[in-house]
Amino acid sequence: MTIEQSTTDALLIASAFQAHILPGVSRTFALTIPQLPQPLGSVVSNAYLLCRIADTIEDEPALGSDDKVRLTEAFADLVGGRGSVQAFVDELAPKLSSATSPTELELVRSTQLVLTMTSSFDPVARLAIERCVRIMCRGMHRYSLQAGPQGLRDLNELGNYCYYVAGVVGEMLRDLFCAYAPETARRRDDLARYAVAFGQGLQMTNILKDIWEDRERGVSWMPRREFGQHGIDLLKLDPATQCDACTRALNELVAVTHAQLAYALEFTLAISPNDTGIRKFCAWNIGMALLTLRKIVATPGYRNAAEVKISRTSVMWTMTLTSIGIRSNTWLRFLFKRTASGLPQIATQPAQAPLEA
Repeated sequence: MTIEQSTTDALLIASAFQAHILPGVSRTFALTIPQLPQPLGSVVSNAYLLCRIADTIEDEPALGSDDKVRLTEAFADLVGGRGSVQAFVDELAPKLSSATSPTELELVRSTQLVLTMTSSFDPVARLAIERCVRIMCRGMHRYSLQAGPQGLRDLNELGNYCYYVAGVVGEMLRDLFCAYAPETARRRDDLARYAVAFGQGLQMTNILKDIWEDRERGVSWMPRREFGQHGIDLLKLDPATQCDACTRALNELVAVTHAQLAYALEFTLAISPNDTGIRKFCAWNIGMALLTLRKIVATPGYRNAAEVKISRTSVMWTMTLTSIGIRSNTWLRFLFKRTASGLPQIATQPAQAPLEA
């Protein structure tokens, strides 16, 4: 077997693994990433899986703080093409507890396959992915040290946290879209203006959806100051004894999230109308986030994510209606406004990277 054939076979195996594992770690991205044209779809899928490995390290309760710092730094080096993948896996995998799902464990054990794909990408894509993973790893750990039932200090700190876990992904997507779509690359400045907001809007939606599951594991990402203004002590917050004040505080966060998703729409509209697959990827994610916010507002006192889960029918309608006029900014603005009807609103600026990043 020639070296070229061996390399081709390795990439085919790695590509098949990506397609196999993605639905197990994210049903949403398993729907939206395939809308991207190739090879962009493979690159974004790979980047998402790398971020999930970093997230798995940070979320593992059996790992101490020092271990997390060392392992995430080592992982970021691996993404940059430095270090021993086997040594990394041999150390991390046995330390993962039952808190890590079987699919995430499989992903960690298959780190080499994921990185085989990463190494096949062009230098621009590899650099964008490495930057994202390294910033994410360092930022996630900084905020995990503060994580607890007491929540984050205020809305600004919540925004900074969202940058490290999702806003930086928006910046990476901007770079990848521009690298693989020449027409969209000519609109880079507009994409840059709203890239962080795209990631933050989606992340805040997930935080609101998962608020009670996070609390069960002793973590809250809610802003103490804003909840305190409603007379709520986050340490005493309980899903079974929610009050009207809690609903009002959550609705204020929905309003902030709604505003960031509106900027995420501007990010989507900055993509060339001819790059329909990229537009679908963005618009479908935004549509599902808006539907989730609607469920949250319509379900005051919800006690778990299952109560605000959107239906398959809603997802299908979102995808169908969005696709009908994916090239039309007017149509996409209309759909956004219609879907967001009734959601709380607030005037705010698009999220940006914190100065500390």
